Amino acid sequence: MTRFILRRLFSALVTLIISSFLVCMLIHLIPGDPVAMMMAQNSSPTPEQLAAMRHMLGLDLPLWQQYFHYMGRLLTGDMGRSIFGSEPVGKLLLERLPNTFALAFAGLAIAIGFGMPLGFFAAYKKGSWADSALMAFAVVGVSVPNFWLGLMLVLLFSMTLGWLPVAGEDWKSMILPAVTLGVTYMAIIARMTRSAMIEVFAEDFIRTARAKGLPESLVMFRHALRPAMISVVTIIGVVFGYLMGGAVVVENVFSWNGLGRLAIQAINYRDYPLIQGFILLFATIIVVMSVLLDIAYAWLDPRISVQ
Repeated sequence: MTRFILRRLFSALVTLIISSFLVCMLIHLIPGDPVAMMMAQNSSPTPEQLAAMRHMLGLDLPLWQQYFHYMGRLLTGDMGRSIFGSEPVGKLLLERLPNTFALAFAGLAIAIGFGMPLGFFAAYKKGSWADSALMAFAVVGVSVPNFWLGLMLVLLFSMTLGWLPVAGEDWKSMILPAVTLGVTYMAIIARMTRSAMIEVFAEDFIRTARAKGLPESLVMFRHALRPAMISVVTIIGVVFGYLMGGAVVVENVFSWNGLGRLAIQAINYRDYPLIQGFILLFATIIVVMSVLLDIAYAWLDPRISVQ
């Protein structure tokens, strides 16, 4: 198990190094002069201002020097300064990160808390009207765009009924965006749980457990649930990544002060140091989640760590 974890940590480190290189080179993928585009909102930047900006961003250095300078700053926790406001990028990201995490985890809790029991119930009642109704609901949940669902929830619960605020910073303000994020992925988790449970129910060890006269609840929760969890944990990891990405849209619909809203503002202002920091932080979160998921696989199925 220890060797498995060390291998995964090494792979994660390589992935992060590649990600940092791509993020560092991001500014060179922009067609034309990136500095001129960044300063396009100034009426007419002088050649001296453009040269000063290139020097500040290190764009007047060879590519390999730019990368090593970028990595050197990263290792000291310096992600550069934003162009607009000239504030440290790391400080800006860390200020917004708790809000985005809170929203993503609330959405994930809704998706898991409702999706897994629904999928479990649909698998247990396979072929019944309840199974068909739940899977039809899941198809609808997957098909509805989250920005449209968010607007409909605002129209119903905020504008018509007045039960919940449209925007804000308290826990009441988090309910509608969390539900918006959670409903879509609740449907995905329900479908995945149903498929995994149906597959496990057909295994010989389940038939043997039932033939031995074990209580049905023991067969379900002790013998069937854990093997099925491997597939479900896979999709939960993917869902968390999508929740972080989906938060970019939902945060802007509900004016939630998270990373997604900050990223859209950075894109609008062409604040490339801030965009680079956002992408690198996002990649780091996804890589860390992947490592944690792989460790969870190995715990659920020890054969994975041996392989």
